[in-house]
Amino acid sequence: MPAATTFPEKWARKCATNFHTALSSIVFLFLDFLETLLCVIFRYLDEFFEGNPPHCYCDQKKSREQKLGEEEKNELSETLYGRKNVFRKMGFLGFARKYEECKKTSGGQLKNINRWSDCVCESCVSWTMNDDNKLHVVVKEPSQASVKDSTGNPIENVIFLHGFISSSSLWTETVFQNLSEPVKGNYRLISVDLLGFGKSPKPRDGLYTLREHLDMIEKSVISPFDLKSFHVVAHSMGCTIALAVAAKYAKSVKSVTLVAPLYLPSSKDEASFTVLNRLAERRLWPPLLFASSFMSWYEHLGRCVCFVICRNHRIWESTFKLLTRRREVHFMIMDLTKHTHHSAWHSMHNVVCGGAKYVEDYLNTLIEQRIKMCVIQGDQDNVIPLECSINIKKKVPDAEVFIISNADHKTVILGREKEFTRSLERIWSSASADTNTMEE
Repeated sequence: MPAATTFPEKWARKCATNFHTALSSIVFLFLDFLETLLCVIFRYLDEFFEGNPPHCYCDQKKSREQKLGEEEKNELSETLYGRKNVFRKMGFLGFARKYEECKKTSGGQLKNINRWSDCVCESCVSWTMNDDNKLHVVVKEPSQASVKDSTGNPIENVIFLHGFISSSSLWTETVFQNLSEPVKGNYRLISVDLLGFGKSPKPRDGLYTLREHLDMIEKSVISPFDLKSFHVVAHSMGCTIALAVAAKYAKSVKSVTLVAPLYLPSSKDEASFTVLNRLAERRLWPPLLFASSFMSWYEHLGRCVCFVICRNHRIWESTFKLLTRRREVHFMIMDLTKHTHHSAWHSMHNVVCGGAKYVEDYLNTLIEQRIKMCVIQGDQDNVIPLECSINIKKKVPDAEVFIISNADHKTVILGREKEFTRSLERIWSSASADTNTMEE
């Protein structure tokens, strides 16, 4: 039996907790002030470089939403405007707003390209060369091209969706490299760069709502490949998008595999802030939580980080190669910079946080349609609470839940690629068998 906690230990633990809470409050109060100051600075820098830039989310909600339709307004996460900052209430931004109201518009026009604070290297703006404005898609066709079903499509299709600040490389460098021969012969695998990430479009006027992500997947994958049936595999943020796809195409989806999904049941009015406060609580420790809160609560501080790291990613990549003496940088490190602040910021709030209020409805649809659902998560996941998988099992009793020992948010896939791929193959095979049985 564990030894009883002594009074000195309890006292020391309580003191440490109180000290951490007090220090966190002080630090985040300073960050609130710095965020408000940067808001003013960026207003003038944007006006100088771009002429007539869009407002940030420090503005009043009504003034920002005047140009949006009712449907778009409903899809915006409450966390975009609801992040509290005491300095905004003090009217610190009043002078900047008054100046903008009084000055004449300079005639500068916003273009559908990166902002001055984003990288404009060939790799980062390659999407602007594509007239079709579709997502970047990597397809692994079945080796037995003659094996087709009655519709002329390969027997099985699988759509892969990555998570936040990632890309299609998560799947092409892991699952695609470890397929068994039967799957290579009879499966078409489709991995996409989600809107705003990797080599996909990163429109600066986009809101990156759940609907926008879904529309782009339809436009870039489902319609062009004329998918009549398919499996879906997703990781982290991609799980919310995968549920949206599965709910809309419930008649076509054979299985849904969610790796480290986010599901924290709450009312629709509270869902967005429930997620934000859980995944990005304003605390200094642990470091990963502080980093999440820093980038999720502070629009302008986050933009500064992206300006230093993402805009200068080529320098950092060269430095990394020099220090590690490697010719190539690991794909996960490369993916950290394959986005703009605008795309990451809105995807975080409108998909990760805002999408939480739709998950309940999506799961209900999948339950009604009896779609096979599997959940995989590491027991050491330090990003998504392990209870999320447990919550899905409670909501969907028929769901298969696999908790992987000694695996975290990334190593649930990385480091065990072959085992992970075999698990997916078993899921697809089982789902297809169940579908064929039901049809018979």
